[in-house]
Amino acid sequence: MTGKLSLVVNGAKGRSISVPDDERLLDTLRWRLGLKGTKEGCRTGDCGACTVLVDGETTLSCLTLSHEVDGAKVTTIEGIAEDPEGRRVQAAFEAEEALQCGYCTPGFIVALTGVRRELGSEATSAALVDGLQGNLCRCTGYLAILRAVDRVRDGPP
Repeated sequence: MTGKLSLVVNGAKGRSISVPDDERLLDTLRWRLGLKGTKEGCRTGDCGACTVLVDGETTLSCLTLSHEVDGAKVTTIEGIAEDPEGRRVQAAFEAEEALQCGYCTPGFIVALTGVRRELGSEATSAALVDGLQGNLCRCTGYLAILRAVDRVRDGPP
């Protein structure tokens, strides 16, 4: 079956779109809305490449049916720079060259933005890293990512 759903994506005016009842948010974002920054990795919730924010909460879009977020505000990597915390996280990743091949980077940036928001500005680097446990980097670029986390933690609010 196909039904209508309404989403506010990256701050844009709510959009009403038709999607099959069993369509994952990942597919709606990438293929219906053309937001290719949200990556498809495992489709089983193990890698974090598909992480988006739904009403500010970190969410694995490969495990979320689009109809489950009807009426929600969704933020992808394409819209993360509109968030002051998202800009800080992006700047930290850039400064620390925490990019490697770049495939996992959008998921890490969105996840760290959400985790930082959820835990607050007083969160320790260890707590922030713990919040990223669901994100994997296949290039083993974790040291630069850890430096970016420290930069976000220690940088100006």
